[in-house]
Amino acid sequence: MKKNTFVIFILIVLLLTASLTFANSENTESVKYGFWSVIPPLLAIVLAFITKEVILSLLIGVFSGAVINVFATSNSNFFMKIIESYTKTFEYPVNALADSWHAGIIIFTLTIGGLVGVIAKMGGTRAIANALAKKAKTPRSAQLVTTLMGVVVFFDDYANTLIVGPTMRPLTDKLKISREKLSYIVDSTAAPVATMAAISTWIGYELGLISDAFNSLGTSVNPYNVFFKSIPYRMYGLFALFMVFMVGLLLRDFGPMYDAEKRARLTGKVLADNAEPMLSTDFEKELDNSNVPLKISNALIPILTLIIFAFIGLWYSGGGIEKPFNLEGIRNAFGDADASAALIWASALASIIAIIMAVSQGIMTLRKALEAWVEGAKSLVITTIILILAWSIGSIATDLGTADYLVKIVSSSFPGWLIPALVFILSSIVAFATGTSWGTMAIMLPLAIPLAAAYTGNEPSTLVFATLGAVLTGSTFGDHCSPISDTTIMSSMASSADHIDHVKTQLPYAITAASIAIIGYLLVGIGVPIWISLIIGFSSILAILRFFGKSTNPKDLKEEMQ
Repeated sequence: MKKNTFVIFILIVLLLTASLTFANSENTESVKYGFWSVIPPLLAIVLAFITKEVILSLLIGVFSGAVINVFATSNSNFFMKIIESYTKTFEYPVNALADSWHAGIIIFTLTIGGLVGVIAKMGGTRAIANALAKKAKTPRSAQLVTTLMGVVVFFDDYANTLIVGPTMRPLTDKLKISREKLSYIVDSTAAPVATMAAISTWIGYELGLISDAFNSLGTSVNPYNVFFKSIPYRMYGLFALFMVFMVGLLLRDFGPMYDAEKRARLTGKVLADNAEPMLSTDFEKELDNSNVPLKISNALIPILTLIIFAFIGLWYSGGGIEKPFNLEGIRNAFGDADASAALIWASALASIIAIIMAVSQGIMTLRKALEAWVEGAKSLVITTIILILAWSIGSIATDLGTADYLVKIVSSSFPGWLIPALVFILSSIVAFATGTSWGTMAIMLPLAIPLAAAYTGNEPSTLVFATLGAVLTGSTFGDHCSPISDTTIMSSMASSADHIDHVKTQLPYAITAASIAIIGYLLVGIGVPIWISLIIGFSSILAILRFFGKSTNPKDLKEEMQ
């Protein structure tokens, strides 16, 4: 009740303040929203943490953006502005869904859900869990295997989350690893890996931005060389990957994650009592009392079909047939690929293969197999709603100029050695507020590269590479831990975790890696070689886990309870 009262109070204050602030505004495209541009994402994020009602919080964020926009640009009276705000609120989700890329991701997500539903009903995921359990018999080995699998599926962050999460969940559940930990592993090996992979759905976009940024300076560079030279300076991504490996290897956690792991180890509850997982796994429980033969092939063949044809689809949709069949040609094809279309082709084909296998083995009739597919897709409806609303918040942030405002409030008059650290912090803030790493990269690179290059005569240098890496990895960090980010949402969904629980438990780890990255950028700025900065960063992570982390080894936890 108190939470609902708080939400109503916030809305009333927002409406009254907006009406007073923009009372004399004229209907013009040059409205300066200022701090108001930050309100929609900030409100959605704060309310999500307070109420744990993600859909309601995002919807209120969208409504607040519509209110600000309408009150600033409309000449109607107060009550008509309220009506206009209400109608405009629903324009954003419609426009978000009308975007071909977003529509493709929705279809891909639902198709993956259907595929998972069929594989689960065939006993495929349970068979993989049982097989892996023979090798990964402890929480340590299970976490390391999950992390390794996340690194192996490097070509796309969406595909990564939707393959690794459902595949590894039965194993992690069996070994009493919390869903919060699983979603953290999935999230930490998705975008941080894809953004640095030589062949991925990210590289074309990043190369285009790099090329444009240097062309604006009148400097000719090889974007591939610049891309690879920036990798050592992607400190957050490198530290985040190292941290997720070390957390699993050392079996040490801190903050809310420790509490989640302690609960899972001692009670077997992989979810908190009040958790609301974003993906229902009730259909998997039917296997407990069934006679379905558990065959690894029933999961392995559809999943390999998905991965192999995702690669082929990305290559084909990027014009691979017309490009030379070598490393550079394949890389160019991936960069030009329509990732959403390619992933739909692959997931649809994998679904067809899974259904054929289920029917041919007599495990299900065709009708039952199709029902299993639909049931799996239906389990992701909530996720698709959240994705659409998150994209809507991103559109509002664009309309109100949220990112531009955040960039402008930071002064550009500072010494060169501070540039990488400040650019990383600003990129992180923009990505966290808008929920998009790609959008942040597009905003920040044209500003940051010329700023750094001005100190070196517009020539590529350590400062330029460090600043480039800071933008790319800072965008990843903000997107990585933002509750309104699509990849964060999909990680919660793929792991069948409570979304806010995932964000709360992951945030301390992400902030730790980011804080160490800031120190690393400061060291690079004053002339410390990058390899020394990386060694200091990796050592700091080990020290933090050793001295601040607590053991989640089942034996240690039981001794602690005694």
